[in-house]
Amino acid sequence: MTTFEGLTALVTGGASGIGLATAQLLSEYGADVAVLDLDPRGAVPPLRRFTTDVSDDTSVRGAVEGAAGALGGVDILVNNAGIGAAGTVEDNPDEQWHRVLDVNVLGMVRTTRAALPYLRRSSFASVVNICSIAATAGLPQRALYSASKGAVLSLTRAMAADHVREGIRFNCVNPGTVDTPWVGRLLASAADPVAERAALNARQPTGRLVSAQEVAMAIAYLASPLAGSVTGTALAVDGGMAGLRLRPIGPS
Repeated sequence: MTTFEGLTALVTGGASGIGLATAQLLSEYGADVAVLDLDPRGAVPPLRRFTTDVSDDTSVRGAVEGAAGALGGVDILVNNAGIGAAGTVEDNPDEQWHRVLDVNVLGMVRTTRAALPYLRRSSFASVVNICSIAATAGLPQRALYSASKGAVLSLTRAMAADHVREGIRFNCVNPGTVDTPWVGRLLASAADPVAERAALNARQPTGRLVSAQEVAMAIAYLASPLAGSVTGTALAVDGGMAGLRLRPIGPS
C-alpha cells in the first residue's frame, strides 16, 4: 500500500468517475495527487485541486505549473479528461467532431506537453492515457468517439517510442463500459433505461459493467515503478469484451 510513497501525480478529469477513483487510489497508495478538472470540487483533501480546461493551452500550462510547484515535481500523469459522443458518421456535425477531438486527443497533447519538462526530472516518470475498447472494437453509434480513442491508442504508442530513452513510460488503459456518472446520464436519456442497461451489461462477457475502481487499479499498475518494463502497452479492462467470443446460451 506504499507503492507510490514519495511520488507525485496529476490526474486530469480527476473530480468524478474513473479520474476520481484513480486519484483516490493513488493517494491511498502514498502519492501526493493533484486533480486537474473543469470543476474540481468533487475531489476532497488530501487531493489538491486545480481548475483546468484541457481544451485551452494557457489553462493547461498554468494548472500544470501550479500543480508541479505545489507537489514539488511530477512523476505520474494520468490523462483521463474526455467527453463522449453518440451517433454514426452521418450524425455528428463538424463542430462536434472538432470539440471531441480537441478534448479527447489534443487535451492529452496539451497536458503531456506541459508536463514533460517535469517528467524528465523524475526517476519514475510514467504517463497513463485513458483510451477505450472503442479503439479496438467496432461499436455501433460511436463513430466520433471511436475515432478519438483510436487516435489516443496510436498517440500513446508514438509517445512511448519518442520518450522511452528519456526514461518516460507511456501506456494506456482500454476500459469497456464503465459504471460512471457519464454512463448514468446516457442511460437516463434512453427511451428504456432499464433495457439499455441490460444490453450494455450483456455486451461484456462478465455480464456486468466495469467499475471505476477496477479501471483505477489497472491505471495504478501501469503508473507504478513496479511496472518499469511496461511501455507502449494497451491494457484492456473490459470484462473480456476485446478477446472473448462466447457461445450463445442455449437450452439446458
